Amino acid sequence: MSPDLIVLDDAEAAARRVGELLAEAAHDGGHIALSGGKSPELAHETAAKLQRDWSRVELWWADERCVPADDERSNFAMAQRTLVDKLDVAPVHVHRIRGELDPEEAAAEYDAALRGVRLRLNVLGLGPDGHTASLFPHAPGLHVHERLAIAAEPGLDPRVMRVTMTPPMLANADCVLFLVTGGDKAEAVKRAFEEPASDATPASRIRSRDGQTIAVLDRAAAARLASI
Repeated sequence: MSPDLIVLDDAEAAARRVGELLAEAAHDGGHIALSGGKSPELAHETAAKLQRDWSRVELWWADERCVPADDERSNFAMAQRTLVDKLDVAPVHVHRIRGELDPEEAAAEYDAALRGVRLRLNVLGLGPDGHTASLFPHAPGLHVHERLAIAAEPGLDPRVMRVTMTPPMLANADCVLFLVTGGDKAEAVKRAFEEPASDATPASRIRSRDGQTIAVLDRAAAARLASI
């Protein structure tokens, strides 16, 4: 299923649009999952300004590096700094992946916590290689169906193992929302959102199972799309 594509002029406009959608979801309440990287930072800050009370939200992460919570590489630490610390009322529950644990232990703990959870919104990114969350090209985790979270190989960063939601959990959302900016991702965008699903481009396999999938792009990232 092809996602709905929203193409905006630049990276700032794309991030602000995702921030607006994130704020709307927080207002409605429910389970929201975030991702890491640089692109979501402005989206988080925008959402915190627009919706300052997140008391009806339970916060999750699509993936995490196996590092302590205060490590600069931590997705949790980034979201804490750019979103949670800026709110007047914090989420009712923050479900941190405990990256300081052994990866298999952290994944098992997170898998158990996710049982029975339906995401209101799942915010994802896309790497130049086509990965999303910590599902990298041809990763065995792309075909794991009995688990909701697994330990994952580190992909482009060989120093750090990861924990990631599996495809069934990533797809278990009312809305799967991709934020993708930058010309270095244009080829991956084309493969992820216009071409047939492939293990070579993991993001192409992630679509909301029974809801909406949206990709918010800047013009640089959308440059190779035939439909734009």
